[in-house]
Amino acid sequence: MARPDKAAAVAEIVDSFNDSSGAVLTEYRGLTVKQLQELRRILGENANYAVVKNTLTKIAAKQAGVDGVDDLLNGPTAIAFINGDLVEAAKGLRDFAKANPALVVKGGYVDGAPMGAAEIAKLADLESREVLLGKLAGAMLASLSQAVYLLNAPLAQAARVVGALEAKAEQDPSILMRGAAEPAAVEDSAATEAPAEEAAPEDAPAAEDTTTEAPESTEA
Repeated sequence: MARPDKAAAVAEIVDSFNDSSGAVLTEYRGLTVKQLQELRRILGENANYAVVKNTLTKIAAKQAGVDGVDDLLNGPTAIAFINGDLVEAAKGLRDFAKANPALVVKGGYVDGAPMGAAEIAKLADLESREVLLGKLAGAMLASLSQAVYLLNAPLAQAARVVGALEAKAEQDPSILMRGAAEPAAVEDSAATEAPAEEAAPEDAPAAEDTTTEAPESTEA
């Protein structure tokens, strides 16, 4: 490969590393062209599956700041540069490898850190982004419902206290000058009404007037 062609190929791999959220390195020895096309179809928009040269990829990885992939660059190598859902791409590679054992996942580089083949396999066992977002949304709605319930109780209590203060102020306006009573005391007083005075029966004798008139003054 001529020097300008090598430089262009390296630059293309660098761009692929920089533009993707992750990269999974695989060995494709034994796969036919038709099988590789099928794998690209399965990955769809989630990843761009490209056959690369190991020497050029090592140079590109260094330029892109990608560490931990040099040891994986041996034998025929193809890289799935992940552009979409990372979990879905890992699932696609796993399922294809089950049906086509010639595909071997060697490892990868995800979110700025190297990952081994076992870690990528665990990644494939996760639920998809859509499912996880759905569960997260459900959990948030449940938490929101609980929060609304908890907030409603203090607000209702505060409304009762304000109502009790208003009623007490109407009976005794001076309370506004003295300051409101303690909220708990006011609420208790509002909740427990004072018993009304019992009316005296009609045939009960009138209370005796015990007031006495002052004696008239006399002239000295």
